[in-house]
Amino acid sequence: MSVMEATDLYRFYHVGDEETRALRGVSLDVRPGELTVLLGKSGSGKSTLLACLAGLDDPDGGVVSVNGRTLSRQPERVRAALRAEHLGVMLQGGNLIAHLNVLDNVTLTGRLNGKPDEDGAIKLLTQLGLAERLHAFPAQLSGGETARASLAAALAHRPRVLLADEPTAEVDAQTEQHVIAVIKDFVRRNQSAAVIATHSPRLAEQADRVLRIQDGRWQDA
Repeated sequence: MSVMEATDLYRFYHVGDEETRALRGVSLDVRPGELTVLLGKSGSGKSTLLACLAGLDDPDGGVVSVNGRTLSRQPERVRAALRAEHLGVMLQGGNLIAHLNVLDNVTLTGRLNGKPDEDGAIKLLTQLGLAERLHAFPAQLSGGETARASLAAALAHRPRVLLADEPTAEVDAQTEQHVIAVIKDFVRRNQSAAVIATHSPRLAEQADRVLRIQDGRWQDA
């Protein structure tokens, strides 16, 4: 059974008379226990697809559902509730709240869901090499530390689906392998799913499924 479905997604952007067709009829079936990697050049539609899957952007056509519930074109309060309950979202920026320290950022969604788990958050941050940064604020983190803290914030409440945009972009090769191991362990242990946009060949090698997108379409479509 799918934990997320996207059917015939279209997304167009307009600047003046220019139209950019960011998504052109993309469908995706996300299954539990599966790590799916999205590959494509910058501007291919990866980030737009993730934003639509997360309910942060609405497609101009098509629909996204999560755990059997429609996400697209719902009021923001409905989408926010579905995200908090079912999704872990890591974008390329803006994932952490500036006035909260790392630990508070990572435990925030769990607390909002009424399921605070500080011990679990500390364990996850330790696995990601951030045990010494629990009380640091986002402005005090390096780029790689910010990415790992953002990933922890997306995973800590054990979502049904992780949606992550370039989670290993600012880490070295050794740290990247460690981050990949944490993601795979999350998917396996929780029978959750992960959909990750990346340029990383190492991450693609570890995926259960690799999908290539070009000009807003699956490359083999």
